Amino acid sequence: MPIIDPKYSRRAVLTGIAAASAYGLAYPAFAKAPMQGAQAPSVYRFKLGAFEGTVISDGQLTIGEAKPDMFKGMTKEAIDSELVANFLSPSNVTLEENALIINTGDKLVLFDTGVGAAKGFGDRAGRLLSNLKAAGIDAKDVDAVVITHAHPDHCWGLVDTDHALNFPNAQIYMTEADLKFWTDEGKRSVPFVGDFIDPTRAALLPHRERIVFVKDEQEILPGIHVIATPGHTVGHTSYMITSQGQTLCNTADIAHHHVLVVQNPKVEFGFDTDPKQGAATRIRMFDMLAAQRTMILAYHFPWPGIGHIAKRGDGFHYIAAPLQTVL
Repeated sequence: MPIIDPKYSRRAVLTGIAAASAYGLAYPAFAKAPMQGAQAPSVYRFKLGAFEGTVISDGQLTIGEAKPDMFKGMTKEAIDSELVANFLSPSNVTLEENALIINTGDKLVLFDTGVGAAKGFGDRAGRLLSNLKAAGIDAKDVDAVVITHAHPDHCWGLVDTDHALNFPNAQIYMTEADLKFWTDEGKRSVPFVGDFIDPTRAALLPHRERIVFVKDEQEILPGIHVIATPGHTVGHTSYMITSQGQTLCNTADIAHHHVLVVQNPKVEFGFDTDPKQGAATRIRMFDMLAAQRTMILAYHFPWPGIGHIAKRGDGFHYIAAPLQTVL
């Protein structure tokens, strides 16, 4: 091991640099790289047996301050404490939109479509099509679009501003219950529901002939099975995707927040059509996913939303999966 001459101590080196600067001695100039001011395209690929998965971001939804009327069953103090403990802001809750594409080798299947061209969700959302393009995926090549439920951030991206299909060659899969509920003109006066009826009708009804209704436990495409998970909406569905013994559960919106409603699964989420049923469904699914150690894709969890649910005390804990930097 070489012996370091004391005269070259850290203090001596720093003193020398200071002296050189004071006397104007030249050092090599380094170029100033410009700041980019934008994120790279949000695309993440992974393998699932013989299938190739790609998570495409539609961007972010900002829902503002976390309040007890949104997370019913928790006090404001408890909400803020859990968020701060997890290095999250109580005043600016942000949810991701993680749309999943599965390439089975025979079919290209997209789960959910984001908010589309709607302007009411802020300038951070509505990025699915541009990120698809960046991923090298042509929307015309999508064979199937699976709508987990008919909320705006999951189905409005089916169409463009002229209500033409963004995925013109795709069969559309969803539940009959959600189609009926979210296109019912009689619900226009219902709080939270009414404002969504007409835009949802415009996204779905002109393309009714393309829609195939799904049922619980049905295999809609090879390796892709329906799991009825009602509560968030009347026809909310999750999907088990299996290839060569490897399984991923697309949980959709059984849980929106990776801390608050995972660690407190009895919370009644304010955006659920039936909050009590939503909580019961969440606990049932989380118990199964934790026991079977099944990997999940959660639509609103931190990008790219892939990980595991583990049992912890009376609640659960979300553990993000390590990212695969090489396929």
